[in-house]
Amino acid sequence: MKIYDYCVVVTTVDSMEKAEKLASVIIEAKLGACVQISRTTSFYFWDDKVNNDLECKLEIKTKSCLYEKLEELIIKNHSYQTPEIIQIPLMNGSTAYLNWIQENCQ
Repeated sequence: MKIYDYCVVVTTVDSMEKAEKLASVIIEAKLGACVQISRTTSFYFWDDKVNNDLECKLEIKTKSCLYEKLEELIIKNHSYQTPEIIQIPLMNGSTAYLNWIQENCQ
């Protein structure tokens, strides 16, 4: 395994129902080995004002080479006009866990 072969992709949605549905679609498509969902408060500038909303953050553990397909899937299944979709490269991780990601992503 090389450095940056694996990553975490982060996105947010506006409800737990949407988060669970998106997580299931990602796992079923084998574009992520694991999706963790947490509730968060986001402060952001939109429509010429500061907003804050409760959101659900999805952290998707995947292979870096799958990022483009995963981004397409998220956009297709997302309700936001401009969804957050960011890729965070993994610099290192336990060999067993990275092997598990490898085995569970297409």
